[in-house]
Amino acid sequence: MEDAQVRADNLGALHGWSWKALRMPIVDVSPGVSIAYESFGDPADAPVLLVMGFGAQMIAWHEDFCRALADRGRYVIRYDNRDCGLSTKFDDHPVDMGRFIAAVRTGDIPAALAMVPYRLQDMADDGLGLLTALGIERAHVVGASMGGMIAQTMAISHPERVLTLTSMMSSTGESDYGQPSPEAQTVLFSPNPADRQGYIAAAENELVWASKRYGDPAALRELAADSYDRAYYPAGIGRQLGAMILSGSRADALRELKVPTLVIHGLDDTLIDPSGGKRTADLVPGAELLLLPDMGHDRPRELWPRLVDAVAAHTS
Repeated sequence: MEDAQVRADNLGALHGWSWKALRMPIVDVSPGVSIAYESFGDPADAPVLLVMGFGAQMIAWHEDFCRALADRGRYVIRYDNRDCGLSTKFDDHPVDMGRFIAAVRTGDIPAALAMVPYRLQDMADDGLGLLTALGIERAHVVGASMGGMIAQTMAISHPERVLTLTSMMSSTGESDYGQPSPEAQTVLFSPNPADRQGYIAAAENELVWASKRYGDPAALRELAADSYDRAYYPAGIGRQLGAMILSGSRADALRELKVPTLVIHGLDDTLIDPSGGKRTADLVPGAELLLLPDMGHDRPRELWPRLVDAVAAHTS
């Protein structure tokens, strides 16, 4: 049996997919949309849904981080957003990034809207649909970056299903807050090499928004290699970006939010400036704000104990 598994893994590597990834559970969450997910811990424990950010697969929530949270008595669920990883791809709606950005910059919003087939609300509905498929009525929701925006949208649109909200390294959709530095914006909008070696090497460019103290080039390369081998899919990036930009401000809705909220932001973050996290905490009534001096737009392993403690306490 072990020899057969090794042969299968080798075959998968040859054809550009992971055998383990193919065994990942995938469920239908709405007509035409299927979501890949993975869970950790005891299903009898309090469920925590981890929502990943722009262009990143569920594996960006490191398995060791998920297990550390599960060891605190949580049933942890991570998943691939639509247009990423092993979840549904919207190939019938190609987005020309150059045309889209030009339309947004010139204020041609109707043209921009016509290019993008979904919004953050649709992505939020995917996460809630996953919970429904798993038989979970209510969950603690933790989102990072764009995932924080999706998590906020879940709490706004369906507060009865969100026990607590944790918005990490995210913002409110207002243009006056959480903007990237010019250097970070350049890296964000620069196309990655299509070949595996070039893609892995280019991951080090993300050090521009990483923790100044704990930024780890080796960890960035490892995640890039795993992501490339699991499900390399650059075509989804334009649609996810459009969903973020065109979903607009959540400020008014956040002012009315009654869901217990924790906001976490790294002071080294140059991709989403810490003003985005501070603004989120200012708007949500009773929100707790945790600013971490040695965190950027990343979750360094050295800070996992603090992050796990914070999430565990907030979801207790």
